[in-house]
Amino acid sequence: MTADEMKKQAAYAALEHINTDGIVGVGTGSTVNHFIDALATIKGRIEGAVSSSIVSTKRLEEHGIHVFDLNEVSSVAVYVDGADESNHFLQLIKGGG
Repeated sequence: MTADEMKKQAAYAALEHINTDGIVGVGTGSTVNHFIDALATIKGRIEGAVSSSIVSTKRLEEHGIHVFDLNEVSSVAVYVDGADESNHFLQLIKGGG
C-alpha cells in the first residue's frame, strides 16, 4: 500500500468519529484533502465546517460543504488534521516538512 493510499484509508476511518450534526474542523494537507473528499459523502449529517486554510476552504466549498468563520461559531464538535510524525507517547508533529 502506498503512502497516499494509507492517508486515504486514515481519512475514511476518521469518518467514524463524525457522529454529530455539528460543525467539523479541518486542517490542511494531503491527508486532510482525502478527509474532505470523504466528508463530502456524509455532508448531510453535519452543519458545516471551519477550516484552517484557504486551500481547505476552497475544497470544502467545491464539495458543497458550508464553511463557517471560526469567530462565528461557539464550538467545534471534532477537528481533523494530519501529522507528519508521532512518537510512542502519541505526541504529534504537524508541519515537519
